[in-house]
Amino acid sequence: MSQVQDPQVMGLSILLQLTKRVRDAASVQEIGFIAVNESKQLLHYRQAALWLKGKGVFAVSGLPEADGSSPYVQWLGACCKAWQQGDVCKPVEPGELPQMLAASWHEWLPPHAAVAPLRGKSGEEMGLLLLARDEEWQELDLALLEELAGIYAHGLASFGKGRPWLAGFARLKASAWWKVGGAAALLGSLFVPVRMSVQAPAEVVPKDPFVVRSPLDSVIDRFHVQPNQQVAQGQLLFEFDRTNLKTKHGVASKAFEVAAEEYRQVAQSALLDDKSRVEIEPRRGKMEEKATELSYSRALLNKSEVRAPRAGIAVFGEQSDWVGKNVSVGERVLTIADPGRVEMLLRLPVADAIDLSVGSPVRLYLLTDPQHPLAGKVRYAAYKPEVSAAGVAAYRIKAEFAPGVKPPRIGLTGTARIFGSEVPLGYYLFRRPLTALRQRVGW
Repeated sequence: MSQVQDPQVMGLSILLQLTKRVRDAASVQEIGFIAVNESKQLLHYRQAALWLKGKGVFAVSGLPEADGSSPYVQWLGACCKAWQQGDVCKPVEPGELPQMLAASWHEWLPPHAAVAPLRGKSGEEMGLLLLARDEEWQELDLALLEELAGIYAHGLASFGKGRPWLAGFARLKASAWWKVGGAAALLGSLFVPVRMSVQAPAEVVPKDPFVVRSPLDSVIDRFHVQPNQQVAQGQLLFEFDRTNLKTKHGVASKAFEVAAEEYRQVAQSALLDDKSRVEIEPRRGKMEEKATELSYSRALLNKSEVRAPRAGIAVFGEQSDWVGKNVSVGERVLTIADPGRVEMLLRLPVADAIDLSVGSPVRLYLLTDPQHPLAGKVRYAAYKPEVSAAGVAAYRIKAEFAPGVKPPRIGLTGTARIFGSEVPLGYYLFRRPLTALRQRVGW
């Protein structure tokens, strides 16, 4: 008696174990794996597949994931769609399939197969479980397969499939009133007023910085400050190469000495010789000319040392970029900025331009701290776009930070959102398509 009951007890134990595995499953994918692979502990088969409504062939035995692009999976999906109308667990044959599908049966599956529909508590169809093997299916096997299908269907329903409230929601959604009401609500939402806004790349720049330009045409010999270094008023910033300046100053000094000596000699001779009196004024003029040249060369020599006109931070690139470089008069070398007085510099692409005015709100999201945006408002917007370094035509916009905002470090970058006037939600969502359409059709 015990020998007869042992297989039954073992089968019941396996069924309970599979039930527990499904109940403890953490995802639909895990249930699919159990259905096509671990069902073999209770039923003998060679191939298995799980087809879910709306997802197609979800799991295949022996594979970690079903590849929807493979011919085998595509053929299985077409077969399951042909079998999904059944209500009971039953064997299936090639003759029940369309001719094109039946012709490939022996290429993909063993001779005998059985399908079990997966249905929820309210009877809605969820999917299909397919098992195939070389032996014919017996009534006991079909009964066990139907029980397994019920267990897997219950497990799938726990993840949102086949719940009563979802079924009621589906019936409500299918009603005509729901469709009409949903369409009306969607259409009405397009007229809800929202604040128009666009995004633009932004950078923190100094406000009203002092630009230090080259006072003469020469070669920069040495820098005495580091980039972003705090400097005091009158501090030496950089100096030029003095070789040519000293040479010119020496020549001018000698020329002045010669002219002064010539004038002195003529002035002494004029006391005794009337002819020498005529040379006094030309010699004096020449001496004054050389004095002017000497004064100019001395001024150039003094300009070889450039000092800070006011206190602040020296903003420039690397020292190596300037040392040894020949600069022209008026060429920008560096800027002196006050770290406590900064503003935003925005470059709004022409394609994203909206109607802006002075005082429009701005919110800056720095790349270093995007979770804490900085508020501000527009103080200047250019009328004419400029081509940026990236080759994009953009408007130059400057915005000041709101009172109480801690000034960020000069040079930080991020993305700024600029807010304009209120517009309907439909215009906000379809502004670009409408603009492109009007430009194309001229409407």
